[in-house]
Amino acid sequence: MRPLVAAAALLASCAVAQARGSGGYSDAVDAGNTLSGNYLSAVVAGAARDTSAAAFFYREALRDDPRSADLTERAFVSLLAEGSYPEAVKLAERLAAGRDSRNGLAQLVLGVRDIKAKQYAKARQRLAAGGRNRTADLTATLMTAWSWLGSNNLKKAIETIDSVKGEESIAVFRNYHAGLIAEVGGDKVEAEKRLKGAYEAESRTLRMVDVYGRFLARVGKRKEALEVYKTFDKLLPRHPLVTAAIATLESGGNLEPAIADVPGGVAEVLYGLGAAGNRTGDELAAMIYLRLSLWLEEKNGLAVITLADIYDRMKQSERANDTYDMVLATSPLRRSADIQIALNLEQLDRKDEAVKQLEAVVAKNPTDVEALTALGNVYRSRKEFEKSAETYGKAIAAIGTPDQGHWTLFYFRGISLERIKQWPKAEADMKKALELYPEQPLVLNYLGYSWVDQNVNLDEAFKMLKRAVEQRPTDGYIVDSLGWAHYRLAQYDEAVRILEKAIDLKPSDPVINDHLGDAYWRVGRKLEAKFQWNHARDLKPEPEDLPKILEKIEKGLPDDKPAAEAEGKPAEPKPEQKTNGG
Repeated sequence: MRPLVAAAALLASCAVAQARGSGGYSDAVDAGNTLSGNYLSAVVAGAARDTSAAAFFYREALRDDPRSADLTERAFVSLLAEGSYPEAVKLAERLAAGRDSRNGLAQLVLGVRDIKAKQYAKARQRLAAGGRNRTADLTATLMTAWSWLGSNNLKKAIETIDSVKGEESIAVFRNYHAGLIAEVGGDKVEAEKRLKGAYEAESRTLRMVDVYGRFLARVGKRKEALEVYKTFDKLLPRHPLVTAAIATLESGGNLEPAIADVPGGVAEVLYGLGAAGNRTGDELAAMIYLRLSLWLEEKNGLAVITLADIYDRMKQSERANDTYDMVLATSPLRRSADIQIALNLEQLDRKDEAVKQLEAVVAKNPTDVEALTALGNVYRSRKEFEKSAETYGKAIAAIGTPDQGHWTLFYFRGISLERIKQWPKAEADMKKALELYPEQPLVLNYLGYSWVDQNVNLDEAFKMLKRAVEQRPTDGYIVDSLGWAHYRLAQYDEAVRILEKAIDLKPSDPVINDHLGDAYWRVGRKLEAKFQWNHARDLKPEPEDLPKILEKIEKGLPDDKPAAEAEGKPAEPKPEQKTNGG
């Protein structure tokens, strides 16, 4: 990079950072000052996947050069990803009226606008005018099919759907939307045939289950609907949408249709494409499809949760929380959204707000296992182990008879109890976790290591650790536990061999570096030992570990200290903090 360009890019990145810190991009120092400054700031923001900043800076740059086709298209995409629909539509009109009249995305947006206005013939013209690729063809065809239903031509709508050709996954999509179109169009026989075919091919997909279950319930097949939901509940227990549907059916209530009208059907097309893009890691395309879906059907909680999940994955917790907050208060997904908001507040170091948020969820339902588990995870991540053990205990009491899906509760409570020196209770929880989920590698690792640490049940402990490593040979934490167990039994050569593997897998973990330093010292490789301890020191170890590491750097290990008295705990992988929102 040339020096002047590099300097400009650095200034641009500073502008983006200042804009973030100010709480609003309108306060950014360089905004509006120069075209090049705004453009470079937008590029930097886009590279950082900060769509909000990119949209702001492209908007500012476009004011200085409104005729630039490149700026127009970049601003259009960024504004669309942000959900700034009126501005995005204006730019789409400009693109469609210019030399890039076959801009597929611009025509798609204008087509969505026309469908929202129920101008279906006009929408078909827009969709036919867009550029073509595989995804665009599928999108345009499905949307066109729905537009024919809007024009009261069910036959043409089904024929258009059936023109979609492709592999099995495309066939599922085709049957799914043909079934939805037939249902909205009043042809229950065709709808059942198509939706049944789609469900049988994708019975493990939440949205497919919910759509098919709702259809069955609405045509009077409540028993079959209940079986559809309960079968999925065994696969993915306690999903809020499924739990709510089962409760409604068992109480004699009615389920609303998944899709009520043509705009809702087109929103479903766009949601499906956005969800697919999210799964494949194409964040920008996924965000655009999801935003367009929500423009048509803002009540779709699954689309909101999926969009928020993208922000979470991009480490934009505040944007994620703003998005989670879009879930309607009446939606079964609202509780999951509130829990995830709390977990993000914890990540943002807004700890009091995080606990207050979770306590508010628990206050509404003191037996809410998901909320109690999340609160326990927060306390455990803070090393407030007495609170976490107590909270997990409340969750365990709330579940009644545990099943395999509850193994983590006993595992996490066991960790908490072990850390507050209540080993007999901790051991019982670890054994219960293994009873619920035999051969679970994390539990094998923790229990096996703890036994080695106490010099009890050694044969079974080593078998456990070896089985854990066999299942997760690339998990540095688990490999470290096996190596450290060898160290504790003075099997130093074997400890070195295994701990070196652990370092290759997790080179930046201070505990593993510290362990390898100890093993090196015991086999006489003292220079290498001090190198590993220095590395462990520089990797920001836990405060209680740092003095021990510094002492070893200065004095080494005492030659007369038995290995079985060495310090160490099994490394605990970070807890999973995502909730299941779809």
